[in-house]
Amino acid sequence: MIERRYAEGKTDQLPGLARELVRIPVDVIVPVSVAVDAAKDATKTIPIVMALAINPVGRGVVSSLARPGGNITGVSYEVGPGIVSKRLELLKEAVPRAVRIAALAAEDSGGPRDSGGRWQAPQQAASALGVKLIVVEVRGGEYERAFATMVAERVDALLVVGSPSLSTDRRRVIALAARHRLPAIYEWPEHAEDGGLMAYGASRRDLYRRVAALVDRIFKGANPATLPVEQPAVWELAVNLRTAKALGLTIPPSLLARADHIIE
Repeated sequence: MIERRYAEGKTDQLPGLARELVRIPVDVIVPVSVAVDAAKDATKTIPIVMALAINPVGRGVVSSLARPGGNITGVSYEVGPGIVSKRLELLKEAVPRAVRIAALAAEDSGGPRDSGGRWQAPQQAASALGVKLIVVEVRGGEYERAFATMVAERVDALLVVGSPSLSTDRRRVIALAARHRLPAIYEWPEHAEDGGLMAYGASRRDLYRRVAALVDRIFKGANPATLPVEQPAVWELAVNLRTAKALGLTIPPSLLARADHIIE
């Protein structure tokens, strides 16, 4: 039997939902993304298999990826500066005329004030491509204001930085990008299926398959403390040709040849 709990985007409900699962009790908890912290705080004994955990070492969720310790293992979804730079390259290839590109970030994706130098590599990649990268941070769900900033900055295209909130609000972001006729690249292939122009990210199917394999190993007696936290191995490029047509874009054949998913 599988017990499911959903916060429906309301992160303040996650601790209570995690405690519900502990009280049942369940044999394993599989928290997704930002729910990892709530699960960790709720139990030190029930095995936890993280799905798409963001920076679990840096946030103190596990001791290390190789030997996580405690009752936690899983799959870490580390989207470093290199992935942001790769998306920028793909977007420039699809929209050669773009010389000013906005990077839409959220409070939970590391904004422009991030002291870790998150934007150094993407800014260098932008410079090498002859592009000016303009970071726009959306706060409190004020997407209209963020897009108004992009209009004022006269941007030619949009790179949507991966984050839980931007993923949850993806249809709103996609609709605003369409309204402002901004070619955009997103995090997950599903975003292109929802109407985004392009997406480049890890295969969620592969990630969840690996989560299931870790749960199976725990059911067979493995100790989560000694099961290494895994990382994405399969990356997918998706292109929506319907959106390209609506924007008046012709996607280069060389780019389409590399796409794993083409929406027509």
